[in-house]
Amino acid sequence: MADYIQFVLAPQVVTGLALGVAVILVALGLTIIFGLLDVINMSHGEFYALGAFIAVTLGALGVPFALLLVLVPALMLPVGYLVERLLIQRVFHSQDRHVTTLLLTFGFALVLEDVFKLIWGPNPIRPETPIRGAIEVAGLFLPLYRVFMIATGALVIVATALIVYRTRIGAMVRAAAFDRNMAASLGVPVQWVYAGAFAFGVSLAALAGVLLAPIYSVFPTMGRDFILMAFTVVIVGGMGSIAGAVVAGLFLTQVQAIASLYISPVWTDPIVFGIMVLMLMVRPQGLFGRLGHA
Repeated sequence: MADYIQFVLAPQVVTGLALGVAVILVALGLTIIFGLLDVINMSHGEFYALGAFIAVTLGALGVPFALLLVLVPALMLPVGYLVERLLIQRVFHSQDRHVTTLLLTFGFALVLEDVFKLIWGPNPIRPETPIRGAIEVAGLFLPLYRVFMIATGALVIVATALIVYRTRIGAMVRAAAFDRNMAASLGVPVQWVYAGAFAFGVSLAALAGVLLAPIYSVFPTMGRDFILMAFTVVIVGGMGSIAGAVVAGLFLTQVQAIASLYISPVWTDPIVFGIMVLMLMVRPQGLFGRLGHA
């Protein structure tokens, strides 16, 4: 039993935690964008993929991995800002905003996938792991890079929560999410807040792409595959809830990781999606409330 825990169960839990923090980073971007703009961004997965592709390209040019963790999200900030200003805002005030923005971002995602194929080709790219080896903790041998992922992701998640709930900028974001008209009347630059929050959400997705690139292959449709899990996390945790995204992300990725030890991996995704369906039936609003009401 001890050997099973040490060599099978514990590494799987660590793998689930590493995937969990990456999923949470993507889900945080989704939930901030939805909680503030009330927009379901179907192209969010492609921003995650774009972050991975940029990291692979810059890494091949000799840029250190530690610098990529800062540089790629920073490069994605103006990208997210321009997408929000040039695309989202053009249809944001239409009567059928939800449907229009959903279709717009879905179409933009398809365009980005084709752009990825044109630039980087259709074949998967597997970058080298930047941190190799393992560390022993209480008799457990844990891959160093996965431990690094967990620590880095946790720091970013905590920093995001502190920014949203403990800073003046976060107060403006929550005020705009709760009542944009009232916030504007009090002097909050709502349009800038919208664009900034969208750009920040995009940069979080790109950071997840940088972290996961050395573990999973980088390919044009990787965003489409990963975004399904992120949307499931957002729905279970509550659309627009940061706390819900964290709790649901950790829970669902652990369910997926541990279940794969006992059943065929092809059944792990149906189990996770089944939990989502059950949550929609029992508690449609998810575990927690929206960003503006948190």
